[in-house]
Formats: sequence, structure tokens, C-alpha cells
Amino acid sequence: MLSKYYFLGICLLFFYLIAIFLALGLGEEYLNPKELIFYIFKGDELTREIILNVRLPRVLMAILIGMLLASSGVITQNVFSNPLADPYIIGIASAASFGAILAHILGLGDYYFGIFAFICSGLFSLFIFKISKKSSLSSLLIIGIATSSFLGALSSFLVYYIGEDSFKIITWLMGHISAASLERVFLIFVPLLFCLAYFYIHKNSLNILLSGDDEARNLGVDAAKLKIRLLLVSSLACSFALAFTGLIAFVGLIIPHITRLLLKNYNNILVLPFCTLIGGLFLLFCDSLARSVLAPIEIPIGVVTSFFGAPIFLYLALKIRNFL
Repeated sequence: MLSKYYFLGICLLFFYLIAIFLALGLGEEYLNPKELIFYIFKGDELTREIILNVRLPRVLMAILIGMLLASSGVITQNVFSNPLADPYIIGIASAASFGAILAHILGLGDYYFGIFAFICSGLFSLFIFKISKKSSLSSLLIIGIATSSFLGALSSFLVYYIGEDSFKIITWLMGHISAASLERVFLIFVPLLFCLAYFYIHKNSLNILLSGDDEARNLGVDAAKLKIRLLLVSSLACSFALAFTGLIAFVGLIIPHITRLLLKNYNNILVLPFCTLIGGLFLLFCDSLARSVLAPIEIPIGVVTSFFGAPIFLYLALKIRNFL
């Protein structure tokens, strides 16, 4: 059985190599893999600089953001025991975007975008968590959507207040990775490493939560405290992703489902690492589409992920309600 998962892991790494080479070739001038290798090792200095300092950071940024969003999504679904509990659907991302816009208005640096986004999304996560213990699935979604709409209205007001820079913020809200840099890649890599380490340390507890709070209590796990901690770390992952690339919806919703279908397994020891890898590959694929479909015009990556995610979300919602 394990050989099957090793094989899937090797296939994923193989797809990563292909996707990275293809993505590095995308730009104003397309470079095939052979030309790419030539320019990296023997080409002129300008082309090498473009590949290593412009295209490579964007590729790495797409992968890391996809990993953050996918891992955040799988944890959120585990905490709420809800297949529709994506950070974007229940409003966590709207709270994070509000915090990031607030940091922009205050004139703070990129690093503070993530901090402010985390503070707002963390507080909102605790609010949603408290509600979820007393509400049904439909009530939770309605409350999340309503609160998300309210925070969206506040964000729109702040965007209007910004004035001349509003176009920049609107573009950011639609999701983009065009501002990638090696510095930003590092700033994202640090919280990603922390979040993944924390999630994997609690992988067995996550599996226990799948059995319900009562069973977890019988096994000596304080489900309430663990869920709060996991939700806060999940908010951290979502917040940093959003702070640097704007709203990129549905990754945290669809990737965990695709992973479970692919693995035919709900064990978080397997689901978490595979979900993280598939999330990075998926967002790299979406970013490549965003750059190439209407080239030289670039489609916001949030539009591309919504194009894939919205139909899957509708399918899941109808299936849960036994309409399908």
C-alpha cells in the first residue's frame, strides 16, 4: 500500500520539474527547456538576470502560496468537520484582506501586511469557531457569507478612501503574483515552514478529531483548545498568502477534496503533505494559464482559480444537500 503513495509522490515531483521548466519559459519571449538551460548557464547576463530574478521568484511564489492556501484549507475543514469550510467561504480571507488594506493605508511595509491580516483573520476565526459549535452547516455558511460581505464593504470603503492608489488595491484584491521577488519568497517561506511543521506535529490529533469531540476527549485530547490553536495557525497561513498576493479563492476548498479522491484516504499523515504539494502545483498551473491564455495581457490569478473552484464548490454544496 505504501508503495502506491511513494509512486504518487515521485509522480508529483516529476510533474513539478516539468511545470517549473515550462513556467520559467513563459514571458514576453517564450523559452523552451533547451533554450532555458542554455541561457541560465551560457546566455547573456541580462537574460540570466530576468530568468533568475524575475521569472524564478514568480514560480517559487506561486508554489509557496498554493501550499499555504491548500494546507490552510485542509486544516480548516478538519477543525470544523465541514467539507465546505474553506477560509474564503466562511469569511476568514475577507477579514485578512481588511487587515492588509488597513496596513497599506497606514503606510506600513510588506511584512506588516501579513501581521495585520493575521490579527484580523485570527480574531474572526475565533468568532466563527465559537459560532460553529452552536450552529448548523447552513447557519455557519450564512453567517460567514454575511460577515464576509460586511468586511468586503469596509474594504471597498477603504479602497475608495485611498483614492489614486485604488487601482493598485483593486488589482491586488483580484489576486496576482506579478510582484514576486526573492525577498517576498523568503517572507512567505518562513511562515509556511512554521505552519506545516505545526500541522504535521499534530497530525495524529487531527486524525482523532475526525472521530468527533467526544471520542477525542476519551483519548485525552482537549478538542476545543486544539481546534483554536489549529485555526489560529491556519489563519496565519491564509493571512500571509493573502497579504502578498491578494484574494486567490477556492484553492483551500478544492485541493483537499482532490487530494482525498486521489489518495482514497482521509488519514492526515498522508493527506496533509500531498495536499500541500498538489496545492503548490495547482497554483503554478493557474499562474501559467493566467500569463499565457491572453498573452501579453495577464489575467488575475484569482479569476483563474475561481473559474475552476466555483463549479466544484457548487457540486459539493449540491451533493451535501443530496441534490446530486
